[in-house]
Amino acid sequence: MMFRSCCRPLEHCFLGWRGCGSGGGGGDGLLWHKDLKPHAYGDYSIGVIQANSSLEDHSQVFSSPSATYVGVYDGHGGPEASLFVNKRLFPYLHKFATEQGGLSVDVIKKAFHATEEEFLHLVKRTLPVRPQIASVGSCCLVGAISNDELYVANLGDSRAVLGRIATESAKNSVVAERLSNDHNVAVEEVRKELEALHPDDSHIVVYCRGVWRVKGIIQVSRSIGDAYLKRPEFNRDPIFQQFGNPVPLKRPVMTAEPSILFRKLKSQDLFLIFASDGLWEQLSDEAAVDIVFKNPRAGIAKRLIRAAVQEAAKKKEMRYGDLKKIEKGIRRHFHDDITVIVIYLDHQKGSSNDRFKHNTVSSTNAPVDVFSLNAKEAGDNLLPQDF
Repeated sequence: MMFRSCCRPLEHCFLGWRGCGSGGGGGDGLLWHKDLKPHAYGDYSIGVIQANSSLEDHSQVFSSPSATYVGVYDGHGGPEASLFVNKRLFPYLHKFATEQGGLSVDVIKKAFHATEEEFLHLVKRTLPVRPQIASVGSCCLVGAISNDELYVANLGDSRAVLGRIATESAKNSVVAERLSNDHNVAVEEVRKELEALHPDDSHIVVYCRGVWRVKGIIQVSRSIGDAYLKRPEFNRDPIFQQFGNPVPLKRPVMTAEPSILFRKLKSQDLFLIFASDGLWEQLSDEAAVDIVFKNPRAGIAKRLIRAAVQEAAKKKEMRYGDLKKIEKGIRRHFHDDITVIVIYLDHQKGSSNDRFKHNTVSSTNAPVDVFSLNAKEAGDNLLPQDF
């Protein structure tokens, strides 16, 4: 189960990754979007709405004639980890796929592991001047499509959902199929998994401030980063102890081991929705799939985001128009940062594929801050100089 290597076009983009990015605009206020762009197997739409003072969601789509890659990275504790993953993970995927002749489960695991190790090394180097970086982390959701093969890899509670035709006799109806696992201790199965791994720790999962949390701190059980919950040396460091509330560790309480799904795509598979948990907090899998199925392609990511914000407004018994006026930072009290990428799957070669020329290599990166007029410059300012 391996993609055939598409080394040359990927190498061209990854070696000059920053130059290939397209953080370009469109959108209004806190919302940024790209209505519709072609990829090797159809079209895609991408959007993000900012709620935090610093946008902690980051995302990207890369497409060559041979493959399409999708990444959604939902940061917590700050934007540094999600920005780091946005810059490092795809090049690692390319590197290991090139070495091993194509993409595989092993290649994906190696890329996640290398990204994690490099970020933890960065944390160690920068801890003396930025102790808070030991508590920064990111969920990580990746999709890869080639030759009707799909891989979905996940850490945390971002989610991939497939929309497919229910049956051949019911082509006007669609069903939602979840393709990723939520590594969130709100899920009983995840709590039991942690309890089984830590039989000597009765406080491995604690009900705190209305939700279940690992050690009473964080809801997700897998991530890139969160060094202080993975490496005892960070907890013992005097500099970090002055910054935060260290948690004594006998062993790591979080992991960067992704869950990975592989499947052959079928003719009834219509589209994929990749989104951070900000969307799924407001919309069910079925509701999101129904919106995509019943509406035009152009601007569909923006439409899903607006539907989610509409739900958030209803919960607060306020009008959507009034919620849109609330500024970033304060907006986080009403909803999370929300990232959505919709990938349409056109199995029959047609107009969408014809628009994606034979030698085309394309990359779209969401901006690092919706208010930033220069996404690249903002990213350089947010990241340490030695990233």
